[in-house]
Amino acid sequence: MKKMNFPKRYIIVFLTFICTSVCYIERVGFSIAYTVAADSMGINQSSKGTILSTFYYGYACSQVPGGWAAHKIGGRRVLLLSFLLWSLTCALVPLDPKRVNILVMARLLVGVAQGFIFPSIHTVLAQWVPPHERSRSVSLTTSGMYLGAAAGMLLLPSLVKFKGPQSVFLAEAALGAMWSLLWFKYASDPPRSDHPKATAAGFGETLLPIKGGLQKMKVDNGVSLVRPVKVPWKRMLISLPIWAIVVNNFTFHYALYVLMNWLPTYFKQGLHLSLQDMGSSKMFPYLNMFIFSNIGGVVADHLITRRIMSVTRTRKFLNTIGFMVASLALMALPMFKTSGGAIFCSSVALGLLALGRAGFAVNHMDVAPRYAGIVMGLSNTAGTLAGIVGVGLTGWLLEAAKAANLDLSSPESWRSVFFIPGYLCIFSSVVFLLFSTGERIFE
Repeated sequence: MKKMNFPKRYIIVFLTFICTSVCYIERVGFSIAYTVAADSMGINQSSKGTILSTFYYGYACSQVPGGWAAHKIGGRRVLLLSFLLWSLTCALVPLDPKRVNILVMARLLVGVAQGFIFPSIHTVLAQWVPPHERSRSVSLTTSGMYLGAAAGMLLLPSLVKFKGPQSVFLAEAALGAMWSLLWFKYASDPPRSDHPKATAAGFGETLLPIKGGLQKMKVDNGVSLVRPVKVPWKRMLISLPIWAIVVNNFTFHYALYVLMNWLPTYFKQGLHLSLQDMGSSKMFPYLNMFIFSNIGGVVADHLITRRIMSVTRTRKFLNTIGFMVASLALMALPMFKTSGGAIFCSSVALGLLALGRAGFAVNHMDVAPRYAGIVMGLSNTAGTLAGIVGVGLTGWLLEAAKAANLDLSSPESWRSVFFIPGYLCIFSSVVFLLFSTGERIFE
């Protein structure tokens, strides 16, 4: 039988897909395990919000350094080190809501480690994936987040029920170790080549880390010159297309993190439902994200390669549809008092937000393929701040509702929780329509 040889870039994309899946199993897993442990000890909602948001402080601190490190020493190496660090932390730290200091430090460390992951992934993908495959490759990779979240919501409540909350940490550490071994064995930098199409298209060897901050240039007479390469920080910070990406990343993650961290509480206290008794329905919002993320990537590449739309119009089209429909679903969510209605609205909201990633999320590599990791670090810092603000603010809003003698099972207690990301979706889609571009603006 003839052995099938897949292009190496497909293996790289598949491994980054598994990477994001495992990362989000960890995030959902902590939310589920900590909620069970904290509720059993009578921890209030505000304190829960503080612990749940601690991860994002560490995550925010390492986004830009992660992009810089990936640019300098290579996303492949940085990705492996960050994965090993958070996996070891999960394996060694006990889950005890009363040991607040240890838990805070552990979540900060996991946040810092995972903050290096997505800038590194974008750096690796920019090196390996040609422009006409970027939408579906990035969409497949990021859809791993949602498949991981869906798997976590489906499987981990039962693991908590039968083995206890601490078992979630150990399972996540084991998954992290197994992925690290696969990455170490199969990942590599792209082959070095002077092929002119690699340079023109903006991928391949031209995007590899530059030793000593120097880049070789070939001039017409065949003489090689060496020039210093500097990251255009100032131009990035004042670039309106970059800010369009940043604003939309903030909104996407505000909605995602609020739902990811507070849906278990909403189901339990708002709808009086047990996660263990909801069966497979609790995974539908994240499964929908997985499906629509890949639909968005395939549709975007189809529109671009068939020249139905320009890159700019494709990004704006998908981003606008995704965010506008998601805003309506988010604002309708607290109006439903049944599990079916809540699952439907959260599934539509998260699914269409995932579709929108074929707009703003791939745009990093459109505007700055060489600095994709750095731009991703900048925008993901904003997304992480959304986690800090959104998750913490939600806890405060719920405590304020209780102080106003509103029961958490009433829609009024949750209306502001879901209306805020709904309004943000509308604002962000307008910003992206006005200021984004699909053209390369950073060489």
